[in-house]
Amino acid sequence: MKPYQVAMGLALAGAAALVLFGDRTPGGEIVEPVARRGAPSPSSAAAPSARAQAGAKPEMAIARLVPRAQLVGETGDATFGAGEGVFLGQNWNPPAPLPTAAERAAANAPPPPAVAPPVPFNYFGKAVQDGAWEVYLTRGDKTYIARNQSVIEGAWRVDRIAPPLLTVTYLPLNQVQQINIGAID
Repeated sequence: MKPYQVAMGLALAGAAALVLFGDRTPGGEIVEPVARRGAPSPSSAAAPSARAQAGAKPEMAIARLVPRAQLVGETGDATFGAGEGVFLGQNWNPPAPLPTAAERAAANAPPPPAVAPPVPFNYFGKAVQDGAWEVYLTRGDKTYIARNQSVIEGAWRVDRIAPPLLTVTYLPLNQVQQINIGAID
């Protein structure tokens, strides 16, 4: 064992001995407050009690609690909200600048037309089957065989397969998009 471990063990044994064999009797005396120089004595601040007038030691007085309604008002929880009561809110941010004529015109302009989402399919491969092209597309775990004029997932129609491009139409908005499927092998 190292020397500091021996010292720590002896300290632990000494603390355990104090806990087991130490004096457990509570002290019976009351500690009086200490009078400090320059500070007013507690007896001069408080009104003299009947006991102090009789010549006994002066008694400490505890001030009476002030009701909450008198301190912060009757409004309840709203007292602590921003703008009223003792905790007033303060905003130090500068005011927002007024919009310019161009910004007002842009805000009043009609929304831009809807745009089809990007084609959600990935190109997997292509083949010629009975003289017509077939393109294999994937989306997640599903694989689709795209032929001319076939509809995929009810929203995408295959319009034309002409390598290196596959032309599809997004049916809800009738917008045409293209997928690169590579050159003829």
